[in-house]
Amino acid sequence: MKKVLSLAVLTAVLAGCTDLSTTDTSTMNGYGADGFGEETLVTTDESLNNTYLLAPAPKYYVGSAYKVEDVQYIPVEDLTYNQTGIAGIIPAELNGTKTSNGEVFDMSQMVATSKTLPLPTIARVTNLDNGQSVVVRVNNRGPFVNTRIMDLSPAAAQKIGMNGQTKVQVQVMANESIAVKNATIGASTPAQPVQQPAPVVETTVVTTTTAPGVTTTAPATAGEYSVQVAAFYAQDSADSLASRMAKYGNAVVVQEGDMYKVRIVNLDASQARSVIDALRSNEGMAPGLLRNGRWINADSI
Repeated sequence: MKKVLSLAVLTAVLAGCTDLSTTDTSTMNGYGADGFGEETLVTTDESLNNTYLLAPAPKYYVGSAYKVEDVQYIPVEDLTYNQTGIAGIIPAELNGTKTSNGEVFDMSQMVATSKTLPLPTIARVTNLDNGQSVVVRVNNRGPFVNTRIMDLSPAAAQKIGMNGQTKVQVQVMANESIAVKNATIGASTPAQPVQQPAPVVETTVVTTTTAPGVTTTAPATAGEYSVQVAAFYAQDSADSLASRMAKYGNAVVVQEGDMYKVRIVNLDASQARSVIDALRSNEGMAPGLLRNGRWINADSI
């Protein structure tokens, strides 16, 4: 079947050996394409043990700091990466084009893009509207739109009920990411379990007992807004981040089900706006916003 590619996509495919670490990639239709040796990974098995998710890539790619349309991005190996933000869907017209680490984008596989995570990285993406999750292989740069932290393949998006831009949680799966890195660089030693850092100082843990599917937040004594910084499955990680976030306000850890959510609570609208702006500019985070316990658009205030 013939494919019709837009001029922007054709430009990305012909990018050849361009190095994203030194080049403005604004002409790449919102995605990176470094042009390493082509390698097609096969299988549609979606389990964590499948050969597609954990197969070696043509290249393990991190890259240096780079700019797109005057916005600087700093790639980094971060096995504790856990952020919430907006995700979109990779256009189907890019099917068959090369990704930043030399793989071939297959729209039927569970893959995704990131502006800063190493390629490949294994991550769990959760649709915060319905709680559905999918494990993806991050194998391309993008999307170069500040309002989105990740784009998913059409197949991965469908699996978690995404029909368009959706609020998600993206959590790197540390041990699986180490395994795929070792497979790519030819490491012969098995991946060791990642130990979560111990909390620096004791923080307030607000524990709530809820029925399945019911969401609650820390009770506010002043101010109806809460800014959610991140969510973790490990309480130690949440405690550690809450300690660091205390400089922005009353940072607490709220337990909901099996997750520990770091939030800055008891804010009025002006304070919430200031905290969101500071987290974005100082920490490179994509915080969420709640008003009286209900999610609202972070830019609505």
